[in-house]
Amino acid sequence: MKKERLTEVLTADSSERLDRFLHRHIGGSRNQVEQLIKKGFVEVGGRTVRKAGYKVSPAEKIRYTIPEEPDYEAQAVDFDVPVIYEDDDILVINKPSGLVVHPAPSVKEPTLVDWLKAKGINLSTISGEERHGIVHRLDKETSGAMVVAKNNAAHEKLSAQLQEKSMGRYYIALVDLPLKASGIVEGPIGRNPANRLKMGIVSGGKAARTRFEKLLESEKERYELIGAKLYTGRTHQIRVHLASLNRHIVGDGLYGFKSKNNIIQRILLHAYILYLDHPKTGETMQFVAPIPQDMREVLESLFEKEKLDEILDPCNFLRRFGDHCDRMFH
Repeated sequence: MKKERLTEVLTADSSERLDRFLHRHIGGSRNQVEQLIKKGFVEVGGRTVRKAGYKVSPAEKIRYTIPEEPDYEAQAVDFDVPVIYEDDDILVINKPSGLVVHPAPSVKEPTLVDWLKAKGINLSTISGEERHGIVHRLDKETSGAMVVAKNNAAHEKLSAQLQEKSMGRYYIALVDLPLKASGIVEGPIGRNPANRLKMGIVSGGKAARTRFEKLLESEKERYELIGAKLYTGRTHQIRVHLASLNRHIVGDGLYGFKSKNNIIQRILLHAYILYLDHPKTGETMQFVAPIPQDMREVLESLFEKEKLDEILDPCNFLRRFGDHCDRMFH
């Protein structure tokens, strides 16, 4: 039997779908709201409703409950995760490459959620089972900045920021051929019909927009370090939009990177800077996730260290996107 942490009653102010009403009032992603409904944690007019498309009427009472304890047994962990910042509401980490964010039936190794539980870190529960505290994610092989919510109030505020685009990340990546120019790529992303492991630009996909900035070219224009800013958060978005330009992240064999050796063991994509407004104080904050040693070594073998350090200075980096430094945390 799950313990219940938060129960609240809301009054409908218009006629609309139940999932849209809840998303508007309690935040979280649409998937999180759908899971609350499907698992029987929502009542309308005193009876449980499990259909997200159920239409509520004005003045109807909607009662929702967010469960506190999941039926999930954490795995033992033998690794650590660098912490960039922590307070009572949020935890900002530098996720290592190779670490899966949350458990799934297909995942056999310990995950970030397992590490959080092993550390005894209090987590929000709005995400549903096995995704506690996870506001946004990174692919397994991608490293970099992530924020974890330590309570439901923080999770709701951060999820709303994610939807409103007032929270987000800047990435750096090494690509196998220089871009022709900096600029914005737009293309709807959905599951690739020819390969279910991949995403692609497909008709009927979800709208996606990425800005790419040229940073440094290697000798003979063989490789280029680029920056990327997401205006939407689709699965594999940077990788898909680069592939549409016939460019590939070094190490990303799934999307077309070709190498004659196996020296590169990971995708050289890193979430470098995370920005958000603190969920309690409202303060604008920016967090820098130091580049992992393995990626740093590859970059220093291709570019002069002095130029690399200059271009990756956080304030210089943000200026390339026309943005500025606020309160910066390393």
